[in-house]
Amino acid sequence: MPNIAPAYVNVNPSYTLPELLLPYSQASGAFDLLPTGEPLVRLSEGDLVAYINRIDLRTSMASSQSSYNELPSVGVALSQISTPTYLNRVRAEYDHHDTAAMGRRGVSIVEAQRLGMRQGHFQLLRNMLLQGMNPVNGEGILNTNGATAVTLPADSNGNTTITTYDNGELAFFILGQIRAIKTRTNQLGLGTKFTICGPQQDLGVLEYDDIVQLTQFQREGAGSASTAGTIKDILKMNGDEISWVYDDTLIGKGLGGTDAIIIAMPEVEKPDGGKINTNEFAALAPGLDACLLQLCDMAAPREIPTLLPGGVIDIVSELRASSGWGVRPEAVTILSAAH
Repeated sequence: MPNIAPAYVNVNPSYTLPELLLPYSQASGAFDLLPTGEPLVRLSEGDLVAYINRIDLRTSMASSQSSYNELPSVGVALSQISTPTYLNRVRAEYDHHDTAAMGRRGVSIVEAQRLGMRQGHFQLLRNMLLQGMNPVNGEGILNTNGATAVTLPADSNGNTTITTYDNGELAFFILGQIRAIKTRTNQLGLGTKFTICGPQQDLGVLEYDDIVQLTQFQREGAGSASTAGTIKDILKMNGDEISWVYDDTLIGKGLGGTDAIIIAMPEVEKPDGGKINTNEFAALAPGLDACLLQLCDMAAPREIPTLLPGGVIDIVSELRASSGWGVRPEAVTILSAAH
């Protein structure tokens, strides 16, 4: 890719602002779908596949007023799930002429190339997280095998789009999806974290435009809460936390070309049943609480600088990572909704 810094003519006297007018890309909130808000640094260099050992339990019991001679036993079944990893690479090349030309505009070519490479890495990581490198193999959150896929049904007035949907009905529909996730994961009664990730054109309407009717949700300042505000308030009443984040690459990724909105619980809370605990087996260590994962081999992309003939600097930046991995698909709902 070229470093373009053409010659220019200025009128004197004049003033040039030292600040640069930068292009701003969307800072994706998709990584809030992960438990820690970023990929886990667990891979070693060159790891081609990541595995998780999965365990299943079946216990049969015998109960009688007299002693049994033959007793049933505990059945523990081990299996593995896996996901491939991919080496992401990009390079930067420039010489002392490029450095001087950029410097005349007040730009550090070293930082410009470095930040440009890092942004490329992070945008690719976002695409891997949401859509996967090989979607047909179930890679990426949108393609999670076993995830719940729902389509926005018609409201009481027959509307089926985000912009025309009844505000109160939309809020309680989304709350119903969150309740369904907590039910599927046995998290009712526990305060958990949820993330709703979708395009700005859809979630922005829910946050700023839709005011829920006074007769549908009573609160301090009733009749002034948006759809998103109603959802946040009711989740707060139940001890839950919600992140409301945006990613416009989800436009058109729903069923039939509609927009996709991901409703997910990034990790489970381990239910504690007290001394008599019907979830006692969950105390087996080490346990994995994550519902969604993405793995990488280092916290930031590695940069490998090399001096080429002719005084050219070549920098290769690389990072190995997996696609988004829905290890607990029951914690993910993908809502397809027309704008």
